[in-house]
Amino acid sequence: MRRFTDGFYGYAVALFICLAGAAAFVLIAPQGRDEHIPRRDYSITVANFSHDVPYQVWAPRQDPADWVPNSNRIAKGQNGAQVLYLGYATAKREHAMFAQSDEKPAAEFANRMANSDKAVGTQEIGGQTWERRFREDKDQRTLVRALPDVTLVVTGTADWPELAELAGLLQQRPKTS
Repeated sequence: MRRFTDGFYGYAVALFICLAGAAAFVLIAPQGRDEHIPRRDYSITVANFSHDVPYQVWAPRQDPADWVPNSNRIAKGQNGAQVLYLGYATAKREHAMFAQSDEKPAAEFANRMANSDKAVGTQEIGGQTWERRFREDKDQRTLVRALPDVTLVVTGTADWPELAELAGLLQQRPKTS
């Protein structure tokens, strides 16, 4: 028995056993190569948000093609305002998020969501003008539309056309009591 554990021969046997074990693990372990992005339905969150705020809520009339809604939540903003967040994995598998709030001042809400207070231009989407913001160090693009009763923000690492696609699908939902 000693000859199997001493010297170079013992080292070679131990190495062979370790490599065989690693190979068996690689062959037996699941090889999930399929993309899995969890899909989260946001309809209940939007309905609950609509009950809690005094204005008509905005939401996409449908999800953009090949996008996956993967997060949604209602949070407290500044000065007691409510904020609705809807997150997506885009068709190009970048991140896009829609947020809305009646937080005042509206500019502070937009600045916080965009991580920037600097406009880099405007963009026409569905006949409406949206302000563009860009934060290079975070590769974050943002579209902002300030309305009298609510501020809409579409932001993320998605490119401008993808963000515009989401912004173009936004519509007011009927107010529920």
